Amino acid sequence: MTMKPVLHSFAYCLDFLREQVEDVPEADMVAQPNGIMNHPAWVIGHITFACQLLGGAVGVSRWLPKDWNSRFGTGSVPTTDATLYGTKEELLAKLREAQSRMTQAVEQLDESQLDRVFPVESYRAVFPTIRHALTQVLIGHTANHVGQLSVWRRAMNLPSMRRGFE
Repeated sequence: MTMKPVLHSFAYCLDFLREQVEDVPEADMVAQPNGIMNHPAWVIGHITFACQLLGGAVGVSRWLPKDWNSRFGTGSVPTTDATLYGTKEELLAKLREAQSRMTQAVEQLDESQLDRVFPVESYRAVFPTIRHALTQVLIGHTANHVGQLSVWRRAMNLPSMRRGFE
């Protein structure tokens, strides 16, 4: 069973994310309209950080600065302080790097590697195998956060996207 559909969906999600922030001014990347906490800067950094965490289970070496966990990890709290996140260009470059690293690593995995037990026992109910983890994080987790940006865009009164996120 190939992982090509998972990688295709992951790429589709990230392409849609990039389209959603294309017209967002730099200053608005950390806006939290109507109490919506997860702004674009945090979402991009969070997805990038999730790739690094998952990448560790498939042999991808850490590449992000150590402070990404406190800024973007589970339990981090998005703020309007733009200095914590970097520029839109920097965040999108890190996201592209994360996508490239994950895609290359997943393409190299064989069936036996994909079906290995997930190495972190506390996650095994959700991720029994590496394949389950890759599918859930690269598709489900990513799509969840991409959807948050759609809500954020509406709250910011930005125009509708040119296409839907089917």
